[in-house]
Amino acid sequence: MKNRICLLPDRGVIKMAGAETQGFLHRLITNSVKDIEPGDSRFSALLSPQGKLLFDFFVVPLPEGEPGFLIDCVREQSAALAQRLNFHKMRAKITIEDQSEALGVAAILDDDAPVAIAGVVYRDSRAPGMGRRIVAAREELAKISNAAAADYEARRIAAGVPKGGVDFVYGDAFVQDSNLDWLNGVDFKKGCYVGQEVVARVHHRKSAKKRILKFHFEGEPPAPGAEIAAGGPPLGQVSSISGFEGLAMVRIDRLEEAQAAGAVVKAGETPIAVAPPG
Repeated sequence: MKNRICLLPDRGVIKMAGAETQGFLHRLITNSVKDIEPGDSRFSALLSPQGKLLFDFFVVPLPEGEPGFLIDCVREQSAALAQRLNFHKMRAKITIEDQSEALGVAAILDDDAPVAIAGVVYRDSRAPGMGRRIVAAREELAKISNAAAADYEARRIAAGVPKGGVDFVYGDAFVQDSNLDWLNGVDFKKGCYVGQEVVARVHHRKSAKKRILKFHFEGEPPAPGAEIAAGGPPLGQVSSISGFEGLAMVRIDRLEEAQAAGAVVKAGETPIAVAPPG
């Protein structure tokens, strides 16, 4: 079977190298970067001191035992992320390079099929069914890319995986708003990192007010941005659509009240079935 590869042109790559890289990154971001097995990754984020999500990314070990990591991140943010990492590193013996012009990222849509070019292949650790990814030369990835962006989007939405800049706004959403904790992006046992107190407080008090939830509909699809309501105050807003499924940022307290009352939930004029939180 021919492998299906989908170039993700909106992704960039930062290389972090040096003996102190692991300890530095471990203390800074939401997830542990220790003991990542070859072929695996850790999804994580860098927060503001107030706990707002500024950047999310995959952390991937460098090949062949070289100390350090590749950071698979939003390409539009790669320069700003590299700058922020350099700001935090102080005198640590680390090199941080934005290599997004030369290196790109692609999604591998078939789990077992080999890839025909040299690169670093790793599991998408956010949710079952998300498959694998590869960092390689951007030009080489473009040559072997044979799947449409819509194929990857359908998989992402089916797995209930939000996309920053589409399903939530960087710098405005908290960890729980963006489901980072549901996407294996937070280690609640690893100790302090920037913004950790806010994340831990919401987690332990179970006080998250908003979540990005998956919904299903029949018939005419609602437009992205359509308001979700059930006869009362707005519940949320549609963000992503693929086929008969979508994602939306929803006020979970209002949703639970509407569902308990048996109200019909609609996105615009389209009735929808919203998955329960969790």
